[in-house]
Amino acid sequence: MPTVTESKPEEPKPQLVTPRANEPELFAAQIEMESKSSNFLPVLLIFALIFVVGGTIFYLVKGARDVLTTPVATTTVEQILGARGPATVRFSAGTVVSSMNEKPLDPNYKLLSKAGVIATKPKGANALIVTVTGPGENLLGGISGVQKQKNSDGTTSYLVPLAVRKLVSVDKVTMIKPHLAQVDYTWKWEPNRLGEQFNASGSLVQSFSTWDRATLIKSYGVDFYDAAPSKASLVLMEGNNGTWKPYVE
Repeated sequence: MPTVTESKPEEPKPQLVTPRANEPELFAAQIEMESKSSNFLPVLLIFALIFVVGGTIFYLVKGARDVLTTPVATTTVEQILGARGPATVRFSAGTVVSSMNEKPLDPNYKLLSKAGVIATKPKGANALIVTVTGPGENLLGGISGVQKQKNSDGTTSYLVPLAVRKLVSVDKVTMIKPHLAQVDYTWKWEPNRLGEQFNASGSLVQSFSTWDRATLIKSYGVDFYDAAPSKASLVLMEGNNGTWKPYVE
């Protein structure tokens, strides 16, 4: 008979047991993390507050420094007045025929003749023969900025400065806001020798009719050059390069 062998019972395999964490240690670590987190938030808020307050102080201090001083305002206004250019008178010498650009029968030629700058002789109904006199040449030679040009018709054109605007004083600088200021100032005309003859209240101009005086003032550089200084104001804005220029809306 076959022999029945008894099998040995298998030994139970060891089971891996996850070690139980130490609950008090986990609780302590959690408390520590929460403590660090709660401590970090106030620090962050403090830094944010410092940044905001510091930025505000910087802006206010910088804005207080970004003001237009009187010396800078003076230089700026002088440059602006100079850029406007002088009052001028234009005339031509030679045979000057009436046209769209030339009006030899207008009172400016009569005024220049009375001032001794030119001599004139009628030619026909609408032309003048104009010659610059010796004293006129000397006078024009002593004026800075005279422009002289030969024309294709044989005439010579002259553009002669009469007076420039001069700053008398900067009276007040008012900051409207940082980088923007209003400047109140006083200025006057400063005429040259020919400009003195083109003074609206002078004897030469007063010798003309009311109509001719109005024409001279409107079109030919005549003005009240001996008038009292005038008050004016302008608004200046500071650019990125620190220079101040007229504010344009």
